[in-house]
Amino acid sequence: MTDLREEQRPADQAPGPAAPFAELLEIEQLDENTFRGHCHAGAPMRAFGGHVAAQALAAAGRTSATERAVHSLHGYFLLPGDPTRPIEYHVDRLREGFTYATRRVRAVQDRKEIFNLTASFKRPEPATGGDRQREVPPLPAPETLPDAFSHSDEGLRTSVKASNGFRGLELRFVPPDAPGLPPDVPGMPQQFVWLRITGRLPDTDPLLHSCALTYLSDLTLASTAGLHEQPNFFQRTGPSRLLMTSLDHAMWFHRPFRADDWLLFAQRSPSASDGRGLSLGEFYDRDGRLVASAVQEALIRRMP
Repeated sequence: MTDLREEQRPADQAPGPAAPFAELLEIEQLDENTFRGHCHAGAPMRAFGGHVAAQALAAAGRTSATERAVHSLHGYFLLPGDPTRPIEYHVDRLREGFTYATRRVRAVQDRKEIFNLTASFKRPEPATGGDRQREVPPLPAPETLPDAFSHSDEGLRTSVKASNGFRGLELRFVPPDAPGLPPDVPGMPQQFVWLRITGRLPDTDPLLHSCALTYLSDLTLASTAGLHEQPNFFQRTGPSRLLMTSLDHAMWFHRPFRADDWLLFAQRSPSASDGRGLSLGEFYDRDGRLVASAVQEALIRRMP
């Protein structure tokens, strides 16, 4: 696969149904700080927010030195994107320090800003203190669980096919009665899902893995905030009772990881009010290492 920091083929059309996952993240460089890409639909006629955020991060990374890895990002979804039209990513180089560099990206479609992102990159440094993290309990292995796409209802399979997206990845939900799950806390719904990119991603491109995880992180966080009203998108039957869309999204990358290896996404939602729901998520690898964290606020309204 092509390194995201290198020149790539023009994004003159959306990737085809059988395209490898890495092709979803390819962007065309128009000038030193401007890039262009296409994003597939999430909801009907709305570009999938995780795809937009992942391409925006790819654009930011293309303007940063390869020895710096992204350690955090903060984004706001401003307007729904049109999956049938290209998106331009305009990068502002806000800071160029010795250790840290900061980039701001504006995703523009038809001269309207639909998303903005601030990302920070840093050079690795020697550990100066003890390494610590929250421990994750042992849970059923992903190989023992059904694939969410193949075991979902016909409505989801039809939606996925129509979106021309959500391919090249796997999700496997841990049952709520599985042994080892943390006990339920009143007012805080939770869900746990194993996920990964199915195709092999290159070993030499950590930016691609970070962009892939950014894409994956937007798949289930909003549904976590709505679990008190209905099951998540991949497990419910029948139409949704809720209108849900991402409002903002933040991530922190703690330790090296591979997005094409199984990662456990542990999610909980401590609050839902005022038409908004807050979700917190943590990514653990198969060895129990906490590799990344995510926070998202989503619009949540009952359908009339």
